[in-house]
Amino acid sequence: MIVPDIYGSSVFNDSVMRSKLPKDIYKALKKTIENNTHLELDVANAVAVAMKEWAVDHGATHYTHWFQPLTGSTAEKHDSFISPMENGEVLMGFSGKELIKGEPDASSFPSGGLRATCEARGYTAWDPTSPAFIKDGTLCIPTAFCSYSGEALDTKTPLLRSMDALNKQAVRVLHAIGLSDVNHIITTVGAEQEYFLIDENDYKKRKDLIFTGRTLLGAGAPKGQEMDDHYFGTLKPRVSAYMHDLDTELWKLGIPAKTKHNEVAPCQHELAPVFDTCNVAVDRNQLTMEMMKKVAKKHGYVCLLHEKPFEGINGSGKHDNWSLCTDTGINLLDPGKTPGDNIKFLVFLAAVVNAVDEYADLMRFSVASAGNDHRLGANEAPPAIISIFLGDELKSVVDAIENDEFFGKVEKVKMEMGAAVIPHFTRDNTDRNRTSPFAFTGNKFEFRSLGSSASVAEPNIVLNTAVAEILKRFADRLESVEGDKSDAIHELIRETFKKHSRVIFNGNGYSDEWIEEATKRGLYNYKSTPDVLPVFLADKNRKLFNDHGVYSDGELESRYEIKVETYCKTLHIEARTLVDMLIHDILPSISKYTDSIADSIIKRRQVSDIPTESDELRMRKLVVGYETLSKLCDKLKEEIKVADATADLLAQAKYYHENILAVMDDIRMLSDKIEEEMPKEFISYPTYADMLFYV
Repeated sequence: MIVPDIYGSSVFNDSVMRSKLPKDIYKALKKTIENNTHLELDVANAVAVAMKEWAVDHGATHYTHWFQPLTGSTAEKHDSFISPMENGEVLMGFSGKELIKGEPDASSFPSGGLRATCEARGYTAWDPTSPAFIKDGTLCIPTAFCSYSGEALDTKTPLLRSMDALNKQAVRVLHAIGLSDVNHIITTVGAEQEYFLIDENDYKKRKDLIFTGRTLLGAGAPKGQEMDDHYFGTLKPRVSAYMHDLDTELWKLGIPAKTKHNEVAPCQHELAPVFDTCNVAVDRNQLTMEMMKKVAKKHGYVCLLHEKPFEGINGSGKHDNWSLCTDTGINLLDPGKTPGDNIKFLVFLAAVVNAVDEYADLMRFSVASAGNDHRLGANEAPPAIISIFLGDELKSVVDAIENDEFFGKVEKVKMEMGAAVIPHFTRDNTDRNRTSPFAFTGNKFEFRSLGSSASVAEPNIVLNTAVAEILKRFADRLESVEGDKSDAIHELIRETFKKHSRVIFNGNGYSDEWIEEATKRGLYNYKSTPDVLPVFLADKNRKLFNDHGVYSDGELESRYEIKVETYCKTLHIEARTLVDMLIHDILPSISKYTDSIADSIIKRRQVSDIPTESDELRMRKLVVGYETLSKLCDKLKEEIKVADATADLLAQAKYYHENILAVMDDIRMLSDKIEEEMPKEFISYPTYADMLFYV
């Protein structure tokens, strides 16, 4: 395999467009993509013809408007290219109208009250900024999805709006500080993806994994991750083959898969791509998750993307590497050799610090989910408190600016390893801090709190819009200053850091001391999803999204309702699955084992005077455990009824969190203890030792 030959071979990318489209059409399409202008129908018709011919040449028979509804995943409705003729033959056709617009049913997707069941019509609209691609013999056209009345029913539309808002305000600021040659900025994102691989045969025997994506029961294996031997360890041949095939499929789709390795927990792995524009990166991360699951099946695996599939070992997250670049090739978050003198960097750094401090509640909301609640703050992922890690050098720069002091150049440190044969290299200006939710990592920020199964759209919508708001304030202030703006810029940076540096924390985010310190600083600490849900509709957050045209009030309320409803439904499914496993698996298994012990005791008493105290004691423990689990099962069923009868969705979410999860935890604790006492032949599902330590 020659990678350059296959890379992007299934994508209608720029090089394909350049070769397939007439020059004037190509230029018009590029103008639309680069300048965010509307596309004319004649251009769309020409693009549609070229796109169809290319797709058919590559074996495609159908096309679909590929979109991202508010389910967190993707959706597609396939139509063939065929147009029947009177003589019984067919033509392969595809028009500009079909390219631009589709009409899926909008009533069956989550809408949060924006659509009634009887109001079915919805529209998908082509997004020319994200390239079309071929998947499973179908031409997939990335699209936005809206209702008949125009409300956004997807994640792409508000993401594109947030990118527009950020672009507009960033350009204003850049012009105000003297960079008048910049006409456009783009948000770039690289989404690192963690995941687990387990054997498909084991997966099929676990109802909890099938229905919920995580194990609701299961005693830990004798060995977990305590030896740190899996992290970056040698890849098993079977895993390596899977990763090779996954890379190949992703490269065909133009997804720049770059890094792959074993993660901390057994059976856990990570894939990291090269960054791309925010919109394209979001699309490609959705494709990456789909391909991970699809390729896994070819290798006899199932890919688990739940945030916490196994108790007692690390769960999986997703790191959102976010930055800003200009059309002139400047990374606005690159501090350069002398960050203390880099005005454009300091202005944008100050804007990000301000945005994170002021809208940390929204950032926390954007990563909230039932699955992610098992990770955040659990000494394996960033804490629920949103803070910024800058590193020592940048923190010193910020301190100097706050105190109006001079900050000199920091000399680069050459690393001496103590062995003459090892080449010298320069140490980075800052360490890494894996306990920080939002860490500066050289020329970008890494938002580390995302859950592995989540779309990266929502966190980036929040980041883009929050930073756009701060940049708008900066631009309004600087544009009002006539003449030389140097003093005004310096004062703006100083005031911003002085007011908002409370959110900067370079220490150990896992420590109890940080929780106390964060409280003193007045930082948000929303420990669970129900805690943070109401902040989305707070007045300041409504105003933020309204002012920048990212969400209307109706769209805001719909997202809130869907988020609450999804949380309740997730725990409802988990609770019912646990009841099912207790009734049909756990309790019968315990009963069979106690019967076996009783039979053994009776037989031994019949033939000898051998003592049976140990077996009798074990049986009594099991019988007591059986009775307790049976009562807890009944209690869980009743608690589910109470929760479901709670009309107010937020109150229902809180009830699930405070009551039902508590009962589920009690069941798990007792069931796992019993599992540790039972012979393998009486356990009706694969154990942790079976699933996590396959060959």
